[in-house]
Amino acid sequence: MSVKSNLGGATRNDHYKWVALSNTTLGILMAMVNSSIVLISLPAIFRGVKVDPLAPGNVSLLLWMLMGYMVVIAVLVVSLGRVGDMFGRVRMYNLGFLIFTIASVLLSVVFFTGDGAALTLIGLRIIQGVGGALLMANSAAILTDAFPSNQRGMALGINVVAGISGSFVGLVLGGLLSGVDWHLVFLVSVPIGIFGTVWAYLKLREIGIVTRAKIDWLGNITFGVGLIALLVGITYGIQPYGSSDMGWTNPTVLVEIFGGIALLGVFVLVERRVAAPMFNLALFQIRAFTAGNMAALLASIGRGGLMFMLIIWLQGIWLPLHGYNFVQTPLWAAIYMLPLTGGFLAAGPLSGVLSDRYGARPFATGGMLAAAATFALLALLPANFSYPSFAVLLFFNGFSMGMFSAPNTAGIMNSVPAEQRGVASGMRSTFQNSGMTLSIGLFFTLMVLGLASALPSSLYHGLVQQGVPVAAAQKISNLPPVGTLFAAFLGYNPVATLLGPALHHLPAARVAALTGREFFPNLISKPFMAGMRVTFYFAAAMMLVAAAASWLRGKRYVHGEAMDTEAASVRAPEPLAPEPRAVAMASDGGSGLRAVTISASYGAGGDAIGRAVAERLGLPFLDRAIPVEVASELAVPLESVLASDGGSRDAVGELFAALSRGVGALAPQVAPGVDRDEDGELFRRRTERAILGMAVHGGVILGRGAAVVLGGVPGVLHVRLDGPAERRIRRLVESGAVDEATARLDQAHTDRARAAYMRHFYGVDLNDPAQYDLVIDTTTMADDAAVEMIVEAAAGRVPASA
Repeated sequence: MSVKSNLGGATRNDHYKWVALSNTTLGILMAMVNSSIVLISLPAIFRGVKVDPLAPGNVSLLLWMLMGYMVVIAVLVVSLGRVGDMFGRVRMYNLGFLIFTIASVLLSVVFFTGDGAALTLIGLRIIQGVGGALLMANSAAILTDAFPSNQRGMALGINVVAGISGSFVGLVLGGLLSGVDWHLVFLVSVPIGIFGTVWAYLKLREIGIVTRAKIDWLGNITFGVGLIALLVGITYGIQPYGSSDMGWTNPTVLVEIFGGIALLGVFVLVERRVAAPMFNLALFQIRAFTAGNMAALLASIGRGGLMFMLIIWLQGIWLPLHGYNFVQTPLWAAIYMLPLTGGFLAAGPLSGVLSDRYGARPFATGGMLAAAATFALLALLPANFSYPSFAVLLFFNGFSMGMFSAPNTAGIMNSVPAEQRGVASGMRSTFQNSGMTLSIGLFFTLMVLGLASALPSSLYHGLVQQGVPVAAAQKISNLPPVGTLFAAFLGYNPVATLLGPALHHLPAARVAALTGREFFPNLISKPFMAGMRVTFYFAAAMMLVAAAASWLRGKRYVHGEAMDTEAASVRAPEPLAPEPRAVAMASDGGSGLRAVTISASYGAGGDAIGRAVAERLGLPFLDRAIPVEVASELAVPLESVLASDGGSRDAVGELFAALSRGVGALAPQVAPGVDRDEDGELFRRRTERAILGMAVHGGVILGRGAAVVLGGVPGVLHVRLDGPAERRIRRLVESGAVDEATARLDQAHTDRARAAYMRHFYGVDLNDPAQYDLVIDTTTMADDAAVEMIVEAAAGRVPASA
């Protein structure tokens, strides 16, 4: 491979990452727009299918239409992230685009009416949620694979902000389209979905690590059923039950909530014992990962219900007082909330870029502190506020959330090994989406508790003063406050909804006063603001706790990168052996690493045998993982790193040429005049860091000089696979993999390049048996026999997988 083609690879790699960013941003934007577009369109949808959502027995339809999509995403996203690690993140992401698009087509052609139509829409929304979960679970992992660590904050910042902004854009879009025809609410996603699906299938490619493993069925079932039960219990908990304003005393709700918690406890026990867990609990040993996810969960709990509360405030009180009729309020509520989106857009990418340089902690923590301040200030506003003051606070609240979201996501994704990025992305999304669903239940509960103490009295006296019979006023004032909230949320005239036929017995002047724009807002404003302030103070408290969790993440951390020896000090010498601190971190209670290194000559079956050994031992197979990690850190084409130990005619020289010419983001890190040897030192150090970082979590490592890097470390088994060249060539030819001429050419080049690699970097002879615990001539036996020998040797050296 020539230098020219290497640089061309860099250009292609640079182009690909922007393609990946553009497509995943489109996918996340579409998924998040559809999380909110229905909220504002619910009145038009229910009118279109001729179902009254507030009628007895229909509240369940309303709740599932409202929250079913997000519940499905929250439940499935971590499982589908793990599936992406196992079968390919791009493959799963593309499938998500396809499923989402098909569901959108079907939603847009529901032309019948009645409860059956409502149930059909809910079912198709659940299918749409499966597609959304596939998109959300894998998009962040795809970007983390595509971008080097010094650009991930920027990339993830754009992606995260696009997603969050999409939830607000969906409100405006839903208001506009539902005013024409409610089918357009779903139809709008079809052309975007078709374009995105075709684009993704044509342009995205699998550059991450695919670690084949058995699906953790028991873990998936206990997690899915447990989380569904918990979230469904929370959803039904905000419905009235018997004489109670809420459903938290409903035995069914209690069984769902506590049964869900119990199943999640069983899930944790299962995950601690299976070889290939769906939810990798070992990742919580990484401080940056744990702190980032806890901060994300708390932030989601604090802000998830904010949108609903602000919509009710605007639709039920402020907009009617300012001349808008109740039918118009859903669209205008979305428009008046746009400053919140503006704040996200202003802060997200900027804070992401800055976090690449300074780490996530200052921006994520500062964002949470600022958000707490904005919630406290919102609590000071009167019910009939001055809009400029409200808009400024909304903008800074969005700005604060944007400061937090992008750096926090980058901090989480940077902290995990490359082969765990899919499941890490899914775990992050699970915490975020579960927090949002939990938040809605908590906010509604806090609001209803605030209303329950004052609303009945205000409603009773206000109705009686307007001539409503005492018996009717008494009956209406004792109705659960949640009905009033849902009526305001749906853009219905709450008084007209509550009084119903009783209005026909009142004089026209009284009816006009009762159903006018001012009666209900003035009646409800005082008790409503009492409940609203409780929710704002609760949100502020959650933000403060989230800030504390965020601060605990520590300084900037990128997995496999020792921050105390940055690439800027490339001339500083570094020992070839692993640093004692790194080995100490990697050890498991003093018993050593759970790792096997395999060095294999060309045609000796290293890949097939390594994968089989990994599966037998319940460990990940780390073949592409290390070059992906190194290429990402050095910002050079993956092909360069793969070639450096894969058999190119002048592989090491090619890599150094790419490095010395400043390919990608490396140029600013290397001082002018750095020669090939110094670039080689940088490459060697990054490779060793990647090996050490991945070995911490255990694995079967193929090639990359791992036998030298981990030499002398307790608990590591070092294996050499070899055999006479002629027999290795014959072995390949008989397998049908290549023809004899190609095999002979590749064997000579590959063996020579690998030997040169070891001599250049470590000054050792690749074929020296003294470096290995076990040397096997694989040309004299079947692969299964070689696998059995390695597994038996590992039994005395490698601790059993948990």
